[in-house]
Amino acid sequence: MDIILVKGDITKLRVDAIVNAANPSLLGGGGVDGAIHRAAGPELKSECLELRRTKYPKGLPRGEAVITKGYELPAKFVIHTVGPRFGVDDETLLENCYLNSLKLADEKGFESVAFPSISTGVYGFPIEKAVLVVKKVLSNFKPKRLKKVYLVLHSDYDFQVYKKHFR
Repeated sequence: MDIILVKGDITKLRVDAIVNAANPSLLGGGGVDGAIHRAAGPELKSECLELRRTKYPKGLPRGEAVITKGYELPAKFVIHTVGPRFGVDDETLLENCYLNSLKLADEKGFESVAFPSISTGVYGFPIEKAVLVVKKVLSNFKPKRLKKVYLVLHSDYDFQVYKKHFR
């Protein structure tokens, strides 16, 4: 499985699935979540509302992952996962976000998936700690079909932190 670092906008990638660092409501918000919802168009919100109505009336639990269509995105699908809040939630939930998203992508037969840096925005997880979690999960994951994992960083600083760990 190839790991590819990208500095840029995850909503522009032409991959099988992008991962949304969602909030529990699944209805969009700020940061990556809001950008994905805006780029995907209103159908994404409609599908997420249906997921809330049928499967997750209290919201998507932290660390779990669920998939929707990508609608107007170049990516065919969006995998939504809710990361931990630093200092409030158990850090193993961050591992679960990455692992459950990888498993879902692999089970669906996807060859490529792109991740943002989960929980390092408004949830306050330090990027220096997050990258160690990502590296651990990716080094232990043994895919059946998944061939490429893109790690998409928005800022120069975050990109440089990841670059130190993924050479």
